[in-house]
Amino acid sequence: MDTSTIIAIAVVAFVVLGGVVLLAAARRNETTKAIGALSRETKGRDAGATTISAREEGKATASGKELELAAKVEQRESSKELVTAGSAAPTAWVPPDPDTLGATRRQFLNRSITGFFVIGLSGFGAACIAFLWPKGGEGFGSAIRVGNVDEIITEIRGNNGFLYKPEGRMWITEYPSSALDKARNVYSPLELAGMEAGVIALYQKCVHLGCRVPECATSQWFECQCHGSQYNQVGEKKGGPAPRGLDRFAMEVSGGVLTVDTGTVILGPPIGTNTTGQEAEGPHCGGESSH
Repeated sequence: MDTSTIIAIAVVAFVVLGGVVLLAAARRNETTKAIGALSRETKGRDAGATTISAREEGKATASGKELELAAKVEQRESSKELVTAGSAAPTAWVPPDPDTLGATRRQFLNRSITGFFVIGLSGFGAACIAFLWPKGGEGFGSAIRVGNVDEIITEIRGNNGFLYKPEGRMWITEYPSSALDKARNVYSPLELAGMEAGVIALYQKCVHLGCRVPECATSQWFECQCHGSQYNQVGEKKGGPAPRGLDRFAMEVSGGVLTVDTGTVILGPPIGTNTTGQEAEGPHCGGESSH
């Protein structure tokens, strides 16, 4: 299992765990009973309030002790017997129907916040997985079916020796069969699979600083316009600051059809490699070669 797959699994686990924690917290908030105490403001307001009887009679506010003394005096004077409460059993408490009560404001806010968090985490997780997931299908980074080798060679010759495939960011050129003996001592089987069929697939980037290398129709070389690196038609270094030849892609030929794996980049050959012996066939597009 590669590193990107492990990271993708970890992100999914993190998103799921976060959603479970948020849902549990919201559920706990909804089921917790509201138990509290009177605030200081409420106590102060009650302590300073006047009694109904005092307001009705136009009297000044009396203190608690004065009210107690007045009640005792009135009780002694009236000599009335206190009426005891009835002996009827208390009415059992019946919880309200949730469908009738509906969602409280607290429940609504909790559910809304939880929903936003879940949606946000899900989107973040999906973006991470999409970024880390191995690319499939067609395009750069995948195996590209270029076409029939004979047709490709005809197309190369019709384009003055160079064929560019933008979907694979690659140059395809013709490899001479006369150079295969030397090539077998230098190149890997993944490269030789295409070279023995007569073609080679080169990565478009200059190995010096990554500029896109164009072809030079007059010299029949690749000549980088950024810093002057030069490569022959099969990507072997001929001049400039490049530390090696052009990088190339793994190739496969099956039933006469060329498939280039742009997800497998092979480092270019070392300086001094010259299997074809090709020299400049005309003026350079970016100045003279410096070997």
